[in-house]
Amino acid sequence: MKTAHRYRALMMMFFSLSVGISSSLLYASYANASEESNAAEESEAVLSTSDEAANDAPAVLSEQPLEPEQALGSVQVDYAAEMAEASTSGDDFESDPWESFNEKMFWFNREVLDRYILKPAATAWDFVLPDAVQRGIHNVFDNLKVVQRVVNNTLQLKFAGAATEVARFTINSTVGFVGFFDIAKEGFGIEEHDADMGQTFGKWGMGPGPYLVLPFLPPATVRDGIGYALDAAMTPLYYFIPWYASIGANATEIVNERSLNLDRFERVAESTIDLYSAVRNAYLQRRAAAIKQ
Repeated sequence: MKTAHRYRALMMMFFSLSVGISSSLLYASYANASEESNAAEESEAVLSTSDEAANDAPAVLSEQPLEPEQALGSVQVDYAAEMAEASTSGDDFESDPWESFNEKMFWFNREVLDRYILKPAATAWDFVLPDAVQRGIHNVFDNLKVVQRVVNNTLQLKFAGAATEVARFTINSTVGFVGFFDIAKEGFGIEEHDADMGQTFGKWGMGPGPYLVLPFLPPATVRDGIGYALDAAMTPLYYFIPWYASIGANATEIVNERSLNLDRFERVAESTIDLYSAVRNAYLQRRAAAIKQ
């Protein structure tokens, strides 16, 4: 009887771990697409402004050659440089051998899971809780991921980053009221040094594998999917509370993150023609850039 109970508890904990990382489709990947979309919009605005200035300028100035930075604008150059740095000669962000399957799963996650479950819950959450409280809840959950960041910074030989994470956790867990306030950043200027197991595998030379989208789970590569599972297992909270409490905590984090990004998600969805490709390309580029850091 005890064995069956333990097996059931382990299975439920595994389920809660899986559900806990599902927010990436609706948070990280939309955030990636949002940044890509915003950068593109800013670049177009800069180009438009440059064209208007060129038309209004005296003819003598138009005869002078422009430097690349002047021709494109700083935003355009910075964005292009960032994307170029993220890419390597072997990168192929358009490669998607499982695209047919991935698009179906992406549609389900967005049109079913988000539209009928997550977004309504997040809208109600946003109505009840002020933004300051939501940000505090976000900080608490982020503070609990310290083990993941310390371990992966160490495995990547970023010992200063690991030490910084220990310092941030100590400050925020005490002065910051269990991490509700990010005193380490706001009071001491100590920035977070994020690191995850997928990034660690990449630095060790492991290839990303095909891009993959699954129901209830984040878009990822095969490498990052394995990394997500290992990172989730490094969350201490799951080992000190009952399985049903861990499911509740995960649900709270997911809804809270969605609530914090309600307007941002809508803006991305409305301004992007091919949302699936935008999310995929931005995700792969950002992951490549993270590994090169």
